[in-house]
Amino acid sequence: MTEYAYRLDFKVRDYECDLEGIVNNAVYMNYLEHTRHEYFHTIGVDFSELAKNGVNLIVIRAEMDYKSSLRSGDSFWVGLRTERESRLKFVFVQDIYRAGDDRPVMKARITGTAVNEKGRPFIPDEVERAFGLK
Repeated sequence: MTEYAYRLDFKVRDYECDLEGIVNNAVYMNYLEHTRHEYFHTIGVDFSELAKNGVNLIVIRAEMDYKSSLRSGDSFWVGLRTERESRLKFVFVQDIYRAGDDRPVMKARITGTAVNEKGRPFIPDEVERAFGLK
């Protein structure tokens, strides 16, 4: 199993499931985003403070491979690690596993960057330091 910089535990709620009784595909994006935001807090990056200062962290690409389905009441966890893709891009490698048997549910690569108040991409120093990219 991959080594992760961060791990967050969840439990599927009834309203996240579709008529087939499985988690709706769009809900997985919420799980991934919530994990990224919680990770930011643990490494000292204040997402809202960056936005107040004209720095917006944005997703520019999302790749998700669904491996198996989650159902209401399932416990699961999301693992996260970061990679530098280029001078202006970073990647969150995020995987979802069902708790108990660690069955793979999803493999995801979320590519992001930051844009300044003029909409130009850049990676702020505090983000580079926090992610260990610099």
